Amino acid sequence: MKRAALGPKYAAITLGSNSFNMLVAQTVAGSPKVVAKYKRKVRLAEGIGLDGVLSPEVFARGLDCLKMFSQMLDKEGISRDHIAVIATATLRSITNASAFCQAALPILGQPIEIISGLREAELIYQGMVATTTTEGRRLVIDIGGASTEFIIGDGDKVLLKTSLAMGCVTFNQQFFNQFPYQKADFDLAQAHVVSLLGDYRAQLLKLGWHGVVGASGTVQSVVELLNARGISATITPAILRQLREEVLTQTDASMQQIEGLHHERATTFVAGLSILLGLFNVLHIESLNLSGGALREGVLLQLSERISATSAS
Repeated sequence: MKRAALGPKYAAITLGSNSFNMLVAQTVAGSPKVVAKYKRKVRLAEGIGLDGVLSPEVFARGLDCLKMFSQMLDKEGISRDHIAVIATATLRSITNASAFCQAALPILGQPIEIISGLREAELIYQGMVATTTTEGRRLVIDIGGASTEFIIGDGDKVLLKTSLAMGCVTFNQQFFNQFPYQKADFDLAQAHVVSLLGDYRAQLLKLGWHGVVGASGTVQSVVELLNARGISATITPAILRQLREEVLTQTDASMQQIEGLHHERATTFVAGLSILLGLFNVLHIESLNLSGGALREGVLLQLSERISATSAS
């Protein structure tokens, strides 16, 4: 029996405040199957000036990554009408976002869609549901470079969603810009988490949840570290406190003495850890597990549905 012919490839590109990502997929049995992944730590949020303008250096760094993505699109043989390009917190906030989008258009051949924090939260939840097997009501937390999304959902239904201005790149600049790090740095960062969460804390706790799922970079960096050490990938308060103590004993800002920490993640690891500690404390989280997917998987799912609908019509 002949296998059914595979449909065309398509790509979801997400421009985050810390990383730019591209997933390449084909539809198999009605669902997108990822066939290639591309990622670069652009750290876009590092380039935001006091005037709200993205610096020329980081502006160029972002475009360089998009040029690499463009080359990979050509290599994969992907039509430019089969891509979706989504941008999040940094491009939402900078004053020269339109200039960046205009410069990116001839590179990618498709416009960048800058989505709201609430739309980002929806896509994160969709990406989590499509890739993660859990039961009951879930709190989903996605700590990005310049924003953190919180979603409580039950099955496919979203009960609460919000996006707040806390992220590992911005917290790094604000609280961890001088080495060696002190416990007071963590205390200030955690107090800021409480302040930013504000009234949403009561709303989240009132709804409640059966389990907590963490998506993307910060949670993934901790889970990778735990996997490298051969211990449970479930994040607990005790694990986070132990990691904080390890950070405070480091003699070099590279964090290279922390076992299992990938060098690419070291730059924003401490700030992300401080946000996690703050959230575990203020929301009384006892354990957290890594999601199978998040924003980019949600975008990919949406794109696959659009392409399927176009093909069927």
